[in-house]
Amino acid sequence: MDNRIKSLFEKKPKGLLSIYFTAGYPNLEDTVPMILELEKNGVDMIEVGMPFSDPLADGPTIQQSSEIALRNGMTIPKLFEQLKDIRRNTQIPLVLMGYLNPVMQYGIERFCKHANEIGIDGIILPDLPLNDYVREYKQLFEQYNLSKVFLVTPQTPEQRIKEIDSHSNGFIYMVSSASTTGSTNGNAVSNTDYFQRLGNMGLRNPGIIGFGIHDRDTFMQACNHSSGAIIGSAFIKALAQDGSLEQKIQSFIQSIKN
Repeated sequence: MDNRIKSLFEKKPKGLLSIYFTAGYPNLEDTVPMILELEKNGVDMIEVGMPFSDPLADGPTIQQSSEIALRNGMTIPKLFEQLKDIRRNTQIPLVLMGYLNPVMQYGIERFCKHANEIGIDGIILPDLPLNDYVREYKQLFEQYNLSKVFLVTPQTPEQRIKEIDSHSNGFIYMVSSASTTGSTNGNAVSNTDYFQRLGNMGLRNPGIIGFGIHDRDTFMQACNHSSGAIIGSAFIKALAQDGSLEQKIQSFIQSIKN
């Protein structure tokens, strides 16, 4: 199954920067400009958050951006409408991240079909259990060439990680610690035993570290232990500052990369 995520990791096995933003935040129509501007500034992969009223894995920053996006009128149909021509302008890997409830309401097969039609590469649904995925949805995801990305934490048993690896076809999202997104308690990437354990397991999927990566230092540390890192809350905070969207994106990405 060839898609842009796989190609990206083949071309760039180390030092990958993935950015998460909430679709419809700060403004409803920021989605496409955000993607194009992030790519222009050297981001390797983008996670587009589908806002949900009860985001279990997300800390206060992303929760608040979700609330604002929902107030702005962001929905899954609206997001698909915004992204329908995105592949005319960019080939950057795009992953949709959200929760099962809105996807089920939309219709899971319809969701996979429309995601495939607009050129989405992967899906992250933290509250979709592995067993349910394998039993009910794996065939659909594969039919529509969508990588299903699973999260593992320091508490995930080794056997479970191997199972996740065997059913994954993109990358494994290595949650840095057992907390919600956006926790910058300084030790996000200090759990070296956990990262080494994953590194020694010989997994077939590459891993990217997320949760608590918020500056150049934590990004570099994460890259020492994995193929790269995902930054979400710190980027969302940067979007709340003054200035144009272009300026905010440029200064934030430069602060991580340079």
